[in-house]
Amino acid sequence: MTLKLYNDLTRRKEPFEPQEPGKVTFYSCGPTVYDYFHIGNARPFIIFDALRRYMEAKGLQVIYVQNFTDIDDKMINRASQLGISVSELADKYIKAYFEDADALGIRRPTHTPRATHYIPEIIDLVRRLAEKGHAYVIDGDVYFDVMSFPAYGKLAKQSLDDLLSGARVEVDSRKRHPLDFVLWKSRKEGEPFWESPWGQGRPGWHIECSAMSMKLLGETIDIHAGGSDLVFPHHENEVAQAEAATGKPFVKYWIHNGYILLDQEKMSKSLGNFLTAREARERYSSLAIRLFMLGAHYRSPISFSDDSLRQAESGASRIQNCYFELQSAPADDGSEKNKDDILLLEGALDRFNSALDDDFNTAGAIGILFDVVRTVNHATSGGRTVSRPFREKALSFFKYANEILGLTEAEKPSASLQIPGEEVEQMIASREEARKNRDFNRADSIRDELAAMGIVLEDTPHGTRWKRS
Repeated sequence: MTLKLYNDLTRRKEPFEPQEPGKVTFYSCGPTVYDYFHIGNARPFIIFDALRRYMEAKGLQVIYVQNFTDIDDKMINRASQLGISVSELADKYIKAYFEDADALGIRRPTHTPRATHYIPEIIDLVRRLAEKGHAYVIDGDVYFDVMSFPAYGKLAKQSLDDLLSGARVEVDSRKRHPLDFVLWKSRKEGEPFWESPWGQGRPGWHIECSAMSMKLLGETIDIHAGGSDLVFPHHENEVAQAEAATGKPFVKYWIHNGYILLDQEKMSKSLGNFLTAREARERYSSLAIRLFMLGAHYRSPISFSDDSLRQAESGASRIQNCYFELQSAPADDGSEKNKDDILLLEGALDRFNSALDDDFNTAGAIGILFDVVRTVNHATSGGRTVSRPFREKALSFFKYANEILGLTEAEKPSASLQIPGEEVEQMIASREEARKNRDFNRADSIRDELAAMGIVLEDTPHGTRWKRS
């Protein structure tokens, strides 16, 4: 089945066909690095990480770009409050971003450009817009003229009047139209600045992503992603300025994730109802956070609560325990054993991929993953021996699912999950030998050592069985 994605530009699900066969150019909006990123930001970071993984699993080369906004009003104000430079603030929180993202199993993008490292490209793009009559200068500020671009509003699917009625726009009586947006800001006292044809100043927010995207990925890219709150004005403005400058389509597929809701309100720093990813990691495992984010369709809003994260915690533990138990499950070469289970696994893999091909339905794929968990748990219950073909098929499924969803790698497993099954078996054998020799102190010591690693022993008439707590 061909991967289909819901394209916000056309408002329909479309087969995904990159411009260059076998190669995907993918841009995703990153954080403004004035603080730790919050759990609402973590959702697109995790979702689009997983989409990239899936495309790579399908054999595509993905050039994945996620930017850092390291110059804007928030950056300047926060640096002033802390008494440090804007670049020092950016360095601090870019480092923190990677710490949190790495812990959440978010793989490093191909490129992570900082806006301030692309000032020449930004200035060149503004200059091109001015030369083509799409921008005008007032007192060193450069504005984009939305009336010069008839297609303005095509991503949001609204007219100028409709956009204006529902928008929070910067009030400036000097602008030709209220929706005109700033491309270059003239210097203010105490702010960082760069030299430009319009005087000393700094870039506006919207121009940064277009300039970096076109520099790193080309004038037309395959995918541009971000939260649904970015459709207007940020992404709408990106479309206008990029296409006005080049005369080419800017993006083939626009994809946006839904909000995270807290008490039925969108979670955001501006509303003050947010939890940073770092704080969330102190309360819940990274695997649980990942499972929570991927456990609903990416376009749907999801409600954040302690109960929902606790349920995700339980689900993540079930997946991990099943996977690690399977690695140490006793197996033989029985040709007839687990034949039906193997057929179930083969069908599960097809359904797993079909779910992801249908607008990247990770919720459906995770449901199928739990079907596999139930099949494996049933086959291995009570320490039963399974066939090697079954075990290899099941392990292959888990490894493939993990490659995409990242549900067994986001953080270092607990001690009980780190110790290999073969080592557990060796320690149990040593304990049995000690018991035969009536060295009960040694036997008890081994049991205690295993218990400290989260391994529970059960002595039965048929031998000692074990499980991870």
